[in-house]
Amino acid sequence: MSVTQIDIDDDALQRAMELSKVRTKKEAVNLALHFYAEQQERAARITRHFERAREWGAVDDAEALHEAEKHSR
Repeated sequence: MSVTQIDIDDDALQRAMELSKVRTKKEAVNLALHFYAEQQERAARITRHFERAREWGAVDDAEALHEAEKHSR
């Protein structure tokens, strides 16, 4: 763990602390950093799965099925 001095938006920090029910600024910042990293990792995994689906033709199949369903109404 490293010690870092930074300026933080007090309103955003307060809201994050209230919403997350953490007691310290340190907990709030660490929670936010972990949350951000996990969201970015999740987005990257979803992108990789989508690209694989596109390579396999699943995206084209899904789009064709969607268009067929739209026109059958």
